[in-house]
Amino acid sequence: PLSINFIKQYAQAGLKNIPLFGPAPLADEQVIPAVGEPMLDVTSSGHWSLDLNTEANKQFSAAFLKENGKAAELASEQGYTTALVLDAAIKAVKGNIEDKVAFRKALEAVKVEAPRGPFRFNVDHSPVQNVYLRKVTKDAKGELENTTLKTIATAHSVNDAASCRM
Repeated sequence: PLSINFIKQYAQAGLKNIPLFGPAPLADEQVIPAVGEPMLDVTSSGHWSLDLNTEANKQFSAAFLKENGKAAELASEQGYTTALVLDAAIKAVKGNIEDKVAFRKALEAVKVEAPRGPFRFNVDHSPVQNVYLRKVTKDAKGELENTTLKTIATAHSVNDAASCRM
């Protein structure tokens, strides 16, 4: 990802003394080991973090690590949550996805406990989800990792979603 080169160049330019804030992909779990030490203290926000303390995330992260031999990353969680949403909607229509109206209504009504926390769709079909602030820190072994600092938005949704005619 472009994040890798950006952060390396940021550090090479001597800007490390200026705090770096960005979206979750800037400090994704695949970016951290590729960049190394310049990742320390990079702060990001997004809808998921590997260390989220939810039962769904603990189960997902452990299963992903066991199956793949590496930690989950943002794209992994997004794919998993997509599968949860589709599974719930397919079950709601008892597998009859050919009934497009019913299937669309089932998708619109989906509410799941995803690794990222509660997830549902808004009236404009955008996600309603939490947003977390995280920072790259060192664990007890000195390894770099994302640490969730706090939830900065609960059930965050797009402004003026209700005015959408979808």
